[in-house]
Amino acid sequence: MHTRKLHSWDLSYSQAIALQKQLAQQVQQIELRSKPKTVAGLDCALSSDKQRIIAAAVVVLKIPNGGSPKRSLGMAFRTSTIPKASGFEAATPKNSEFEVIETATASQKLSFPYIPGLLSFRESPVCLSAVEKLKKEPDAFMIDGQGVAHPRRFGLAAHLGLFFDKPTIGCAKSRLTGYFEDPPPEKGAYSFLRDKKSYQTDASDERRTTSDEIIGAVVRTRSKVEPVFVSVGNKCLLEDAIEITLAWTTKYRLPEPTRLAHQLVSKLKLEA
Repeated sequence: MHTRKLHSWDLSYSQAIALQKQLAQQVQQIELRSKPKTVAGLDCALSSDKQRIIAAAVVVLKIPNGGSPKRSLGMAFRTSTIPKASGFEAATPKNSEFEVIETATASQKLSFPYIPGLLSFRESPVCLSAVEKLKKEPDAFMIDGQGVAHPRRFGLAAHLGLFFDKPTIGCAKSRLTGYFEDPPPEKGAYSFLRDKKSYQTDASDERRTTSDEIIGAVVRTRSKVEPVFVSVGNKCLLEDAIEITLAWTTKYRLPEPTRLAHQLVSKLKLEA
């Protein structure tokens, strides 16, 4: 698969921060008009000593012909509304109907230090190496990491989403920033992840105004189990991201694309 060439990876801390702020403006939160029939899950992990090697795995799943689409949200706990994606319904196959059609892996020596908030500069290069080995482009990507639910609105899924130029979803196991109310315990319930947004109302006035901003959703993918943190990576709306996450989840907490990618990269981690 071809990916875009956005920038060099030879960056200082200050250059990486500035680039994050610049690239965050390019993330597209736009309506997804067609349901994905193939979704690629992507995850990465460090070698056992957490210092030498970083590995990535991508697993592409598809819905076999004849899969029956349906709405997946059912019970939803909302604190405000998101505009509905016109004409969109997530395709929800039966638990046994996901089919793995392609996998790819890559490993590299670490070249960027561990700096909170800049993990995408550490993890993206190896993720891109794995994805570039794919023979066919999936319809969408699901990344084990944050999208815009990031202090500078540019986590790993947003960073990779610009390289892929495809609908991309961040589905993280934990919160990086923001605050939320716990969603109800039933599968399919969700609440919004919010963060404070600071801005100037008048360029001539140095005072800044603070307001709430929805940056993601806290989604219950399994009843009475800890939720996952879903956010836009690129080229979709938050409602799309929530629906796809639930549609591609079976009986486990993690959606199948990222769950299987996690299994594969964990094996690579043991072998590194």
